[in-house]
Amino acid sequence: MENKIPYKIYLNEDEIPTQWYNVRADMATKPAPLLNPATGLPLTQQELEPIFCSELCKQELDNDTKWFDIPEEIQDFYKLYRPSPLVRAYFLEKALGTPAKIYYKFEGNNTSGSHKLNSAIAQAYYAKKQGLKGVTTETGAGQWGTALSMACSFFGLDCQVYMVKCSYEQKPFRREVMRTYGAQVTPSPSLTTNVGRKILAEHPDTTGSLGCAISEAVEAAVSQEGYRYVLGSVLNQVLLHQTIIGLEAKAAMDKYGIKPDIVIGCAGGGSNLGGLVSPFIGEKLRGENDYRVIAVEPASCPSFTRGKFAYDFCDTGMICPLAKMYTLGSQFIPSANHAGGLRFHGMSTILSQLYHDGLMEARAVEQTEVFEAATQFARVEGVLPAPESSHAIRVAIDEALKCKETGEEKTILFGLTGTGYFDLYAYEKFNTGKMSDVIPSDSVLEESFAKLPKMK
Repeated sequence: MENKIPYKIYLNEDEIPTQWYNVRADMATKPAPLLNPATGLPLTQQELEPIFCSELCKQELDNDTKWFDIPEEIQDFYKLYRPSPLVRAYFLEKALGTPAKIYYKFEGNNTSGSHKLNSAIAQAYYAKKQGLKGVTTETGAGQWGTALSMACSFFGLDCQVYMVKCSYEQKPFRREVMRTYGAQVTPSPSLTTNVGRKILAEHPDTTGSLGCAISEAVEAAVSQEGYRYVLGSVLNQVLLHQTIIGLEAKAAMDKYGIKPDIVIGCAGGGSNLGGLVSPFIGEKLRGENDYRVIAVEPASCPSFTRGKFAYDFCDTGMICPLAKMYTLGSQFIPSANHAGGLRFHGMSTILSQLYHDGLMEARAVEQTEVFEAATQFARVEGVLPAPESSHAIRVAIDEALKCKETGEEKTILFGLTGTGYFDLYAYEKFNTGKMSDVIPSDSVLEESFAKLPKMK
């Protein structure tokens, strides 16, 4: 065992990054612009401002500013739980018998239990600075809603969360954490919005989706004075805030002269993946270094590996802007049997463009394999991982086992987005043999693709 590399590598408090990195500034091909669904033209800041906070609109549309200063109040809040540790998975390496060196960036050391707090506190800060009363949002498995409720409590903002119905029912404790922090949590689709009532009338037995919840949250925001909508993934601004993950990881590795060969992140809408890999992809774009970057998504919601690269609505109710992304179609609803998050029908426009340009790989994995990896990891590393994170663990293990076969000593970095202590319903299904793999058929996807917007 290599004594010179600690089990946990921490940066000093004064080494926490003070700027976020905007990878778009280094991209030769920029992500396609958001479009106004009424006009088909690129959205302007003026058109976005009734939905999002003004400063966040600027961040959303800025393709050229490479570094954004992190406001001092956000830096101070980050110090409550950052820097997060970069951990050498010695025990996992030993269990696998691999020559590979495995590291993971652990984002679960905060009350919300996940990386989502990195953007939640930023978005709440800008809402408070603008003088708003509160914000509305959606949440799938609940990590984002938990983080936002905590951030809004810190700044004294009202927080209204529309939670995907099957997660609302399967994850009562996550729901109660949100309520403890003062959030109002509504199962989606609901009867509290026009779009929710419409979806329920057409699909009375629906278990909900992030697309449904987004539609309701946006409607709730624009219909209440002094409120704006905030999103926990997908948007450029969210990936910008999450780059604190990759910047810290890279700084910690640089401190010990470590260079990863492979960087792996789970992929739902793109917040964790984009946050982790952006600084590494930036070096690829500038020709400074090369890395294999692997996005891992669930086989039950395979946006990258089976989706279309096309303009689509970001929500099921088709009231939000159009984004060019890898998408399964805004009308696609993942099976209720799908455990955890990573259930959005599309992918970040930034990551979609990078994938389209061949700068990333993508892999889809089935959930029983994911929970096998999660269980193995928990038993040897002592951390119960979130189901989302466990997708990255699955592929990290697979890559380490390939090294075992070939004898290559590759260095692997993956993102451990959070803990799984609120996901025990899913672990129970796995442990009792009741978990199964539900993969959408080609016909189901084709039916959804047929409903994609017809662009000129």
